Amino acid sequence: MLDLRRHKLLMKHSKPNLKFEGEIPKTPIAFFWYVTKPYKWWALMATVAVIVAASFGVYLRLLIEEIVQGIELGNTQDVLFYSLIYPVLYFTNAIIWRTSGVCGSFWLLGAPKKSTDSLSKYSMSHSHGYFNDRFAGSLSNKISNVSRSMEEFVGTFLWSFLDNLIPLVLTAIIFWNTDTLVGISFVVLIIVSLIINIILLPRKRKFSLAVASANSKTTGFLVDVISNITAVRQFSQSKKEFIGIQEHTEEAKRKGSRSFIYSEYMMFINSIVFVAFALFMVVILIDKWQIGEVTSGRLVSFMLLLTYTASIFIFFGRIISTAAKLYGQAEDGLIELMVPHEIVDMKNSKNIKMDKGTIDWSKVSFNFDGQEVFTEFNLKINGAQKIGLVGHSGTGKSTFVSLLLRQHDLNEGSIEIDGQNIAEVTQDSLRQNIAVVPQEPALFHRTIRENIAYGKPDASDQEIIDSAMKAQAHEFITALPKGYDTMVGERGVKLSGGQKQRVAIARAMLKDAPILVLDEATSALDSESEVEIQKALELLMEGRTVIAVAHRLSTLRKMDRIIVLENGQIIEDGQHDALSKGGGIYEKLWNHQAGGFLVD
Repeated sequence: MLDLRRHKLLMKHSKPNLKFEGEIPKTPIAFFWYVTKPYKWWALMATVAVIVAASFGVYLRLLIEEIVQGIELGNTQDVLFYSLIYPVLYFTNAIIWRTSGVCGSFWLLGAPKKSTDSLSKYSMSHSHGYFNDRFAGSLSNKISNVSRSMEEFVGTFLWSFLDNLIPLVLTAIIFWNTDTLVGISFVVLIIVSLIINIILLPRKRKFSLAVASANSKTTGFLVDVISNITAVRQFSQSKKEFIGIQEHTEEAKRKGSRSFIYSEYMMFINSIVFVAFALFMVVILIDKWQIGEVTSGRLVSFMLLLTYTASIFIFFGRIISTAAKLYGQAEDGLIELMVPHEIVDMKNSKNIKMDKGTIDWSKVSFNFDGQEVFTEFNLKINGAQKIGLVGHSGTGKSTFVSLLLRQHDLNEGSIEIDGQNIAEVTQDSLRQNIAVVPQEPALFHRTIRENIAYGKPDASDQEIIDSAMKAQAHEFITALPKGYDTMVGERGVKLSGGQKQRVAIARAMLKDAPILVLDEATSALDSESEVEIQKALELLMEGRTVIAVAHRLSTLRKMDRIIVLENGQIIEDGQHDALSKGGGIYEKLWNHQAGGFLVD
């Protein structure tokens, strides 16, 4: 018996946690700041540490100038001092680098966590249709790609961009103080390299986006094949599917190759530019050294700094290339994931308040993919009434259930439960009050205990067992080696169709919702199992408003009403005994059954 008071108390304290902390940005740069904000102080400390450490690295090379100068002047004391201080400063610099690593780790690990959490939460609020149109594997891959790009963005910014930018700036200052023309040449080198890479960047970004898209498609196709491996084997299509996998990986390889070769091209251009400017600056300084305007120590430190910055210029394209790849990877994921939600809760919507469970469809019109499913549809289901939905495939039975669960929004009209428009209450509170036993139960790759308790996570072991016993599932569960702790496999593949259905019924019993939807709930069962399940369903239906969709008409004989749908309209409405002899569509359907199933 449904305990409405306990259910109302549960609903009162049930607050769905799918609210977002501000609007999630849809562009990579804005999204990067969004996931960085919670860790901004760690980011600041890591940034300061990198700036100090990179500056130290430049200063250590200047010490060589003092050592060479001391050797030239025969100043043994200076040579010994700077030679001994060098390892001390080097060790100090190492400590600062490690500090940047520790501080950066909080940012580096926190940003992807924030990214995954935010995108997962946002994605879970998409409509039913959104997921029907996309590969689950591809979507999960895009979430992972964006989160991984956030992690690499942090690493690239701290230990590639800043680590290289600081030496360039300090070296430019040092060169300028050494010789104005050399300093100007170095600054021009920086500007020219930057301009060249900015010019080359759009094409690299295009390649990177194509690579990210190809990789997502490959993952989605592969997951689709693996998820349906039984069908692949039954139809002997392993070779065909493997060819499909090869085609996807070949496309990913081809696009990846173009992107990689273009990165090498960028680095080659950077090498040519650097060598041209470096030769010019070396000639100037050697000439200055020969006439005594530049010391030997300064010439050596200049060569060290020039060699140090050479890799920065040559790999400047790689840094830009990496940034472009990460940008493209993040952009590809955000474009797909951050589409506007099709179905949203109204502002200030409240939890639904259940009383009798009366359902009222009033002038409902709905079309799907341009096809009209319902037009001016009206139906009232009284509280605790049990109705059966009958009709050929495509008459609107599944859509009826989807609209009741608000998996789609209506074009016109309204659906009310106990006088409350379901479009004006929270989606979570609506669905918490409706238990569904589908034709193909959705089981998680978790234990049987967890799957049954999914409708009531805080259920006690005894409550779980009681529900399983009522669903005629306890016996087969206890016969398993690990009993209720048995893992059911992906989508419940380790269980038979009947066993999965019993677990689903037990879950619905435990949920204890006032409205029950049975969507072909016994279609996977043999006749003997059906008899046992019907007993469980009779217990489950007691005191609830029930909507049962069935092709097996024998399961509907005890319903209070049977609704016959045709082209989205009610053409018959009554009890089994009257309709089966009424000379209408239902009688024809009943007489044309084969083995208890409706023939389309």
